[in-house]
Amino acid sequence: MNETIDPTRLADELRALVNDAEALLRSGISAGTAELQERTQDTLRELKGRLSGLEQQLNARARDVDSYVRENPWQAVAVAGGVALLLGLIMARR
Repeated sequence: MNETIDPTRLADELRALVNDAEALLRSGISAGTAELQERTQDTLRELKGRLSGLEQQLNARARDVDSYVRENPWQAVAVAGGVALLLGLIMARR
């Protein structure tokens, strides 16, 4: 079964992952592993940058969809109704 991805939930989970990794980094790395600590911090910075980029893309797409729906409300209703009709037909066959 296909599972849809909720962008907000995905961003929240990625943010939680970054926070957990930072906490693990702070608690588990000793002074003798400076190279490992530096590599881990670089990876965390890269992950934060990707998360920020993902959030910006999601916000931009949400604004695009919002502006389209506001400019074309009846087309948006027709598309949503068409999709619902198709899904209903497909599910009725099963």
